[in-house]
Formats: sequence, C-alpha cells, structure tokens
Amino acid sequence: MTEVTGTDTASTIKTAIQDILKTIDQEREREIITRRFGLFDRKETLEQIGELLGITRERVRQLEKAILIRLKIAAEEGDIPAIRTVERLIVRDLSENGRIGRVNDIAERLSPGKAAAIRTHIAFIAELSPRLTTINETDNYHQGISIAENGDEKKIRSNIDTIVKTIKKHGEPIDIETLHGMLTYESPAQVRALASLSKQLASLKDVWGLTKWPTVNPKNIRDKIYVILVGNGKPLHFSEIAKAIKTSDFKRKNVTTQAIHNELIKDKRFVLIGRGIYALQEWGYSRGTVSEIIANVLKDAGEPLHRDEIVRRVLKSRRVKETTILLNLQSKPEFKRVAKATYALVDAA
Repeated sequence: MTEVTGTDTASTIKTAIQDILKTIDQEREREIITRRFGLFDRKETLEQIGELLGITRERVRQLEKAILIRLKIAAEEGDIPAIRTVERLIVRDLSENGRIGRVNDIAERLSPGKAAAIRTHIAFIAELSPRLTTINETDNYHQGISIAENGDEKKIRSNIDTIVKTIKKHGEPIDIETLHGMLTYESPAQVRALASLSKQLASLKDVWGLTKWPTVNPKNIRDKIYVILVGNGKPLHFSEIAKAIKTSDFKRKNVTTQAIHNELIKDKRFVLIGRGIYALQEWGYSRGTVSEIIANVLKDAGEPLHRDEIVRRVLKSRRVKETTILLNLQSKPEFKRVAKATYALVDAA
C-alpha cells in the first residue's frame, strides 16, 4: 500500500473543497461560504460580505445558515463523497491522538509544513461532517475538532473546564500522567488533547499549568532562565544556561550569552554564587559578597567559629576557593580572631 504523504493529503483536501463548492449552484452562495470560512483568503465578517454583495448582514447570515444545512444533509446522506474522504483522514488522526484536537495541530499532523494552507479547509469539512463536532474559537478556547461520539460542543467545553479547574486546584504545574490519574478520561492522550484546546493552559515537556505560570509558559528571557535552573535542580554557569536555552523546546530560543548574563544580574530570583555561576534564591541562597556571607554565618551561629567550620558553612552557599574565604576572614575589618584559628564579628567579640 502506498503511503500518503503530507503533500498528497493537502492536495486531497483542496480537491475535496472544490468538489463541495461545485454542489452549490448559485455563485452568490459560493461567495458567502468561501469568504465566511476563509477557504481561499482570510475569513470575512457578515458585514464585509454584505457590503460586497449589496445585501444586509442579516441576509448573509440567513443564506449561510441555509447553505450549511443543505450541505450537512447531503453529507449525511453520502451525496458528497469528497466529505467522506477527508472525514476519514480526520477521524483516523483524532483516533490516534486523544479523539479531539486543535485544528492547527490536526492540520500540521496531516500535512507537515503545509498546515497554514489547509487549516480552514479542515475546519469547514469538519463543520459539515456528521461524524465530527467542531469547537469554535473564543477568548477561552482554541478552534478544535472532536469525534462526534465524545458529545456536543457544550459537553466538550465542560470537559475542558474540568481540566482547567483541576490544575487550578492543584496549584502548580503537573505532568500529564498525574493529571490523568486525577480525572476520569480514558487516557492521558485524551486529557492532553482536551487541555490543548484551552487558552488558559500551557505545557512544557508535557507538564501542564496555567498560561501565567512561567515554568510552563516562559514569556521572556528571565522566565526561561528560571525554567532551565529549576529543570536542572542545581547552580549553572551563565554560558551553560545560554546553551540549555538554545537547545530547549522553547518557542523563541535565539538569545545571546551576554543577554542571558545581563538578565541574571537584574533579577533577584538569581543569586551569583561563584565566577559566573548562578543559583535560585528559593534554594536558600542569598545575595552578597563573600565577606557578607561570612558575617551572616557568624551572626546565625551567635558565637565564634573555627575557620574550618566557617569555610564549610560558606561553601554551602558559595562556589569559591577556600583561600578566598580565608583571605576575607583575615583582611576584613569586621572579623576578629578571638582564639587560635577562631573568628567572631568585631561587634560581637
């Protein structure tokens, strides 16, 4: 059996659109459908089409509705074979990817690299197909298509809302397997597919959360630095952070090493703990020079400490040479030796 390529699929879908439009006898009605669904150009409003055709907005709406009803009846009765051909392609794709999906994702899977050319075609055919349910784009939902067995648009949106509420209640990003375990859907793939239709959710490496959470939806360089450090779980040199961003799954990752360094310096979340090495403040690191860290160690101790103990404690929060710590102890005026190799703060001595 010959494998169908993305190019072949795009051609099949475009041919199907031409065949469907041929079943519409009146040129004015074809204009309304092609312009409303953006089949050959951008989508147009009822007002725009009305002005072009010299009829009212309401008349355009009435005609559109009547045309779609006729096409849907013809599709259900099998009178437009082209619809069935593309319908099978969409149903097969959805069956392999959670039974529901964003129109953009479906188009990209069916015809990699040519998704933009067939997006509106796929959405239009799904609108006519008796085996498919369409989810219209709103402020909260992406445009999507579902296998009709999953329910109508209202039910699907309710399912999406349930996932959003579950993630909000959880309060932090969650991997898809754990999220699936908290819900009643048939598979992680279906949860992923439903979640992808919500404009309130985002994901990174299949970890899902609210779009306002930077760990799943980093919008600027600082957020991306934060994600890289969290993901590695350890301090990194700024050049390592830059390299990690460039090889990441981020949408925009073409950043310079200097830009990374500049943002690390500005953001209080990041703490310099060694030569070009940065850690997260939330890991317990605090800003300050080596002498300031020594002073904090002695303050926290509330008593003089042996230099070896001071070195040990400072190295927990700074990646510096032991000699650097000892030089600060011996040369800074705020420290005083009170016994053999033992130091205290001057004001506490």
